[in-house]
Amino acid sequence: MRLVIARCSVDYAGRLTAHLPSAPRLILIKADGSVSIHADDRAYKPLNWMSPPCTLKEGADGEAGVWTVVNKAGEKLIITMEEILHDSSHELGVDPGLIKDGVEAHLQELLADRIETLGEGWTLVRREYPTAIGPVDILCRDSDGATVAVEIKRRGEIDGVEQLTRYLELLNRDPLLAPVKGIFAAQEIKPQARVLATDRGIGCVVLDYDALRGIEDDKLRLF
Repeated sequence: MRLVIARCSVDYAGRLTAHLPSAPRLILIKADGSVSIHADDRAYKPLNWMSPPCTLKEGADGEAGVWTVVNKAGEKLIITMEEILHDSSHELGVDPGLIKDGVEAHLQELLADRIETLGEGWTLVRREYPTAIGPVDILCRDSDGATVAVEIKRRGEIDGVEQLTRYLELLNRDPLLAPVKGIFAAQEIKPQARVLATDRGIGCVVLDYDALRGIEDDKLRLF
């Protein structure tokens, strides 16, 4: 991972156009090729970014110059460097991924064993389906044979929807899987997370832990 702190302006040219005026910013360049521009607020969300695959062309050696990031669709992120304040690279290695707590892990196991509760005719492909950014909790197919990625949380919040969105972006690049739909499943789903999921075409499922264990009615509430 490469971290660059610089005073710069940023222009995006693609389906839309956007401009960030000159200011000190963090430029994050990851091993997967992604480039994101961050301010000192907004939590984890970048001001602008380019998802992989993309290429980065820097200015001439010894000069701040102009950095141009281009993706496969020809969209451009143009970073005009005025002053580089910091530039360092760090080898992070392979990330072990998020370790779920006991409840989430058990929910995943139960739902995988009873995948038909998501819909009649649904079948399991695999638990912990691997991707370049971590494993998808459950990959399955609906009754029509379409691929569905399921992200499971104990409490569903916006960051979980963002995580599933990133998985879907990667999975839909695989012609053997695409098109891939998403389901965000949790024991409780926050209203903001539900709104974001709906806006992105992701289904929401409220999981009843006891019902999955066979203690109560085994039907899920699908919204």
